[in-house]
Amino acid sequence: MPSARTARPLIVLGALGVATALALTGCADASSSTGATASTAGKVSRVSVTLTNDGSDTCAVSATKVPAGPVTFTVKNESSTAITEVELLQDQRILGEKENLAPGLDAVRFTATLTGGKYQVYCPGAERELTDLTVTGRATSTANSSAATLLAEGTKGYAEYVDGQVTDMVSAVRQLQADVDKGDLAAARTDYANARPFYEHVESDVDGFVKKGHKATDNAGNLDYLIDMRASNLDPAVGWSGFHAVEKDLFQAGAITDATRKTGADLTENVELLAKLVPTLDYKPEDLANGAAGLLEEVQSNKITGEEEAYSHIDLVDLAANVEGARQAFAYLKPGLTKLDPTLTKQIAGQFDATNTLMDRYRDADDLGGFATWDAATKSADANTVSQRVQALQDPLSRLAEKVATA
Repeated sequence: MPSARTARPLIVLGALGVATALALTGCADASSSTGATASTAGKVSRVSVTLTNDGSDTCAVSATKVPAGPVTFTVKNESSTAITEVELLQDQRILGEKENLAPGLDAVRFTATLTGGKYQVYCPGAERELTDLTVTGRATSTANSSAATLLAEGTKGYAEYVDGQVTDMVSAVRQLQADVDKGDLAAARTDYANARPFYEHVESDVDGFVKKGHKATDNAGNLDYLIDMRASNLDPAVGWSGFHAVEKDLFQAGAITDATRKTGADLTENVELLAKLVPTLDYKPEDLANGAAGLLEEVQSNKITGEEEAYSHIDLVDLAANVEGARQAFAYLKPGLTKLDPTLTKQIAGQFDATNTLMDRYRDADDLGGFATWDAATKSADANTVSQRVQALQDPLSRLAEKVATA
């Protein structure tokens, strides 16, 4: 029997809590500012992000300066096919995001409470991808904070990021199930590609849960196995389940059957259970570091080889998500790590930048998930290049866990 994937076994004791939405808290300050500013109503600043294509793909941000406090971002894709997501960043951390932004859909919104400082609105695929956003007013000072304090604060912020990713995955999987139930093959294929990144962002941090009544070595109760099992690690005693069982029907068989509907319903049930359990996790800084390293190991062992998405060949979607998840773990550790070892911090940040630049070459809005298909020809031509680039990132990142664990 294949071994169960249990990085940190945790026994499920029942339904525990609900996942929280991603948000940052800070001190509101109604300081005035000059230049382009956001409109405010009821002490909430409002920023519009409009995506268009009038000869080139443009991401227009209505404000470059807002006061500290709650900020609501309204995102509308009017005509761009190249831009499918918008993120709010601070020092590489994703503080809010909207994905799957097809042209013509209704506007979507997210709200974050921001402290004073520098932020960026990131629109991958736009002619100008990054727009600076200044938040005026009181900023939380970390000048006198110890590295250990900053690392502990980072783990709390990262926990909110993980909770948000799993919550969004539940919504994406429910949409997948709805279109599978309707028998809409084309929509279900798109839904599948849209749902995959959420798990790939955080899988190394949420893969230790076991259903009540099962041993940690029993794949029948291992949530990670039930959600993400591949054909190559199939346990005959458990049977086929999860994302990749749905993938096989949608992309290899090209048909939705009653069995597909049952598999989709089981997947929804399991990710909903995962969403109830994930908020119970308590992270240490080394957990973030080990998780980041684990995600890059997934890249090398399963994504570059094409093993992960054997039927849909959207491995680059998963690969980019693994890199992004690792980058988020590093970003939340970065303030503390900078105090511990600024040289290593700068080295890792530079390697992430170089890896993201390489992955941008493969973005393709016309393909599922927004990345080029990892077919045999592309894999043959580019697998070595991608592997070497990821390895260059893995080398300094592998030193991170020991560094933060001894802070």
